[in-house]
Amino acid sequence: MFEGNSALGFCMVLAIILLTTKILGLVFRKIGLPQVLGYIIAGILIGPAIFGDFCGFSLIGFEGKEYFTLLAMPEENALGIFAKIGVLLLMFSTGLETNIKELKSAGLASTLIACAGVAIPMVLGILIALPFSDLGLGVTNIYNCIFIGAILTATSVAITVSVLKELGKINTKLGTTIVSAAIIDDVIGIIVLSIVTGIAQAGDASDLTGFEWFKAQWWGTVILIIAFFIVAIAGGFGISKLFKWLDSRWPTTHRIPVFSLAVCFLYAWVAEEVFGVADITGAFLAGIVLSTVHRASEYTDKKIEVNTYTIFAPVFFANIGISSISFSEGMSGWLFLFAALAVLLGLIGKIVGCGAVAKCFKYNWRESTIAGVGMMARGEVALIVTGKAMESGLPKEFMLMTVLLILVSSILTPIFLKLLYGKDKGEFPPEATKGSEQVDGTEMGSTSSQNLGT
Repeated sequence: MFEGNSALGFCMVLAIILLTTKILGLVFRKIGLPQVLGYIIAGILIGPAIFGDFCGFSLIGFEGKEYFTLLAMPEENALGIFAKIGVLLLMFSTGLETNIKELKSAGLASTLIACAGVAIPMVLGILIALPFSDLGLGVTNIYNCIFIGAILTATSVAITVSVLKELGKINTKLGTTIVSAAIIDDVIGIIVLSIVTGIAQAGDASDLTGFEWFKAQWWGTVILIIAFFIVAIAGGFGISKLFKWLDSRWPTTHRIPVFSLAVCFLYAWVAEEVFGVADITGAFLAGIVLSTVHRASEYTDKKIEVNTYTIFAPVFFANIGISSISFSEGMSGWLFLFAALAVLLGLIGKIVGCGAVAKCFKYNWRESTIAGVGMMARGEVALIVTGKAMESGLPKEFMLMTVLLILVSSILTPIFLKLLYGKDKGEFPPEATKGSEQVDGTEMGSTSSQNLGT
């Protein structure tokens, strides 16, 4: 019906993706689930995962696939390029919305809760992956096992914030601790991902010389990762001063978001191509650097947010369903068993790890459990980590595990929080209702813990 290998053909691909993601995103939001799940389901429906594999028909086709398609993918895989831009902008926006002062004042409790929320699920993920050598895991594929653990560390506190606002508990000591710990959790998780991917990609250096040989050594990778953070932070001081000057001369003008995007893409390129660090880490750090210029970062985030959530983010999440999930290739009963066990341990790891640390800081048993439950929700960061892990060698079938993890945690977190806070009924302040209305009426327009996925 359409010529897919043309500019207008690709426009039709985008039209189908944007239409289906928005419709299913709204449906999922109405039933109280993150919109990103709707975006992924849309990708599954329009891609080859269901109709292509079982019916020989797919609305959107791929190179190397023999499906009859209405729309063929362009040869240059423009959809993948759009998805890459989308994930970089998501991480950049997350960095822009990170408050450095809040992180500094988060306190020892939030920091240690975040550390436990990373360490315990990661260890459990590695241990559960070791027996499943037939799935490409096990001791012989130890890096894949570590990737599984890294995926389970990710936290998305969007749903937790929504429920805490509804209950009027967002500004309590415990609520602030949970939100701060979730932010720190993501920072640690991204650093862990960069280290693991860097070491995993360090290959055989027998035919390499010079800098390429150095990069291929595991110890060289560790040195480069440390060097990147030093260079990025040192350069960040100069960039921060430059943007403060720009903001004083030309506040809230379009040149600031344009220059900010240049910094984002530059950091992403330098991170991966020069230092061997994950490109999303570079984009995230660029956002953190610019977040120090408060007015400029807020203005930039609002401008970038429009393009990100109008086109690039839906394409990124839909592309996960289109290209990463197949119900015929690699699917088996063992994979479903592993996914179920990984989801279970991922949830338990957050509750036990974070809850135990909270108990050490004199919270009672119920409050400690709330801290653990509040940290167990997963969202976009888990998807981003999974995508990066698959680029580094993790079989794409494990995206099923991540989707199940997000789905189950998104359903259980609000239920458990409301049950745990049930004894406090009638004690909510008048602002609780107002806050709930604001959250319910907000579309997915921010990667911050307050908005994403609500």
